[in-house]
Amino acid sequence: MTADSTTESLDTRCVRALGSLRGLSVGDALGSQFFVPVNYPLLKRRDLPEGPWQWTDDTEMACSVLAVLASHHRIDQDALALSFAHHHDFDRGYGPAVNRMLRLVREGADWRELASALFNGQGSWGNGSAMRIAPLGAWYADDPEQATHQAEISSYTTHQHREAVVGAMAVAAAAALVAAPAGPPSPGDLLDKVIALVPRSAVGAGLRRARDMLDYDDAATVAAVLGSGRRTSAHDTVPFALWSAARGLGDYERAFWTTAQVGGDVDTTCAIVGGVIASAPAGAPPADWLERTEELPDWVPTSAAR
Repeated sequence: MTADSTTESLDTRCVRALGSLRGLSVGDALGSQFFVPVNYPLLKRRDLPEGPWQWTDDTEMACSVLAVLASHHRIDQDALALSFAHHHDFDRGYGPAVNRMLRLVREGADWRELASALFNGQGSWGNGSAMRIAPLGAWYADDPEQATHQAEISSYTTHQHREAVVGAMAVAAAAALVAAPAGPPSPGDLLDKVIALVPRSAVGAGLRRARDMLDYDDAATVAAVLGSGRRTSAHDTVPFALWSAARGLGDYERAFWTTAQVGGDVDTTCAIVGGVIASAPAGAPPADWLERTEELPDWVPTSAAR
């Protein structure tokens, strides 16, 4: 492979990942608006609140994922942990355990020790490593297996419980498959391929149930079975989010409202769905939604380092 073709490949990857990141940020920012009681009636009517919509920790951490990929062309765990810590904004809605961890990393502590010690040494099984990972899947559109491998590596920087790791792997696999050069698979094929790429787990079991429920039109019923992130665990979040993404391929607006209207951890489920859907150009968010969403930070790269 020539240097020129390598550069083109990296830039193509970065463009795809940036598209996914924008979709993730819109889902996150708009989804977070519906934690505000005054906006509840708007959600029922599928009406948009006034902008600007501010994104949360979901987007902030996803920005670091893309920044590390653009500079290292893979996940470098030390660089990722330091980026998380350096760009950590306490007011973006981080959980208390991650807030403490990132503060200590900034002060020089070892992320490996901190992440492994969480929750009495079990590691966090939260949905945090899944909510930020769709852009990585888009980066690896030509290699879903590599997407799952890199997602696994990325998860360990903050979330080391098996379910959290598998949740990140599943979202990355879905985004890679949706972004495939040949175009996204059918909804059933998408979930079948994701299931085949992740190890046995509660997340995997939830994905199999999600596959069986693709013909259900009532999202509330599906969420009641699969979960909608109310417990903020990976296995309570990822299966429903990927069910909704599979049902809404190529239609960002439809996928968002389907996801948001069931409630739960709305900013996170909508960030996952938005990032997966927008991994393909046909799934980009509406232009006016992008305009109302807070801009990405100026440190997010728009091209890969040479």
